[in-house]
Amino acid sequence: MTALVLYHDTYACTGPAGAAAPDLVLLHGWGLHSVVWDPIVPALLAHYQVTVIDLPGMGRSPLPRGDYDLDYVMSLVLAVAPASAVWMGWSLGGEIATAIAARHPQRVKALLLVATNPSFVQREGWTAAMAASQFQQFRDFYDEDPEGTLIRFLSLQCRGSQRMKEDIRFLQEIVYLQGLPAPQALRGGLRLLSELDVRDDFRRLTQPVMALLGANDVLVPAALAQALAELKPALEPTAICVLAQSGHVPFLAEPDAFLAHAMPFLVAQLG
Repeated sequence: MTALVLYHDTYACTGPAGAAAPDLVLLHGWGLHSVVWDPIVPALLAHYQVTVIDLPGMGRSPLPRGDYDLDYVMSLVLAVAPASAVWMGWSLGGEIATAIAARHPQRVKALLLVATNPSFVQREGWTAAMAASQFQQFRDFYDEDPEGTLIRFLSLQCRGSQRMKEDIRFLQEIVYLQGLPAPQALRGGLRLLSELDVRDDFRRLTQPVMALLGANDVLVPAALAQALAELKPALEPTAICVLAQSGHVPFLAEPDAFLAHAMPFLVAQLG
């Protein structure tokens, strides 16, 4: 029997490099799928071949058997990712990409983290995150009303965006595009968000890294910028940017500003 593999697709570079262009991997966040990247993919294709991957049980990806933990997700993602690439991860996808970069450094040339907290919930000595009690309340709401909670979560992600209504409409449209994620995948993803702490992974990254945050993000606070700088003092000040009119999805809220910060970093990796 053929093993189940995650949905993935690679789009050809449209720029001068063509088929010789390097690879860029995009990993989405909880409850969504790779279509969320569509608004910025054309700009990325000017320099890269872009591989999008749907996390297990989300979008078009199947849900292979196994415990939905970090090792399970990493192994499935690595099985379909290019041998070596620059990676961009958003939210939960950024946590997974951070772990992959630290534990499989030969697979990741550079890392761009979008609205990613290495510990999504607060822990001892880590206050720039969501309170554990607040996150547990969200999990309880999900158990009572899975679909309603997912839709409300989409709205939360867009709060603080300068174009909040349009962003909510876009996310609500695409969440149904491939059918709702598997309940087991959503519960597993929530468990990952609750339990993952990749601060040590972030601290020991040897690749170039950049973090883009939203000033009005209600899920990943802008105060994380200072916490990341303290966690990895070797980072250049320009490696951590906070977009003033964005919530949790800055590449939707401010696509031009997002690309203005992201593209110089990505282009710098081409040499």
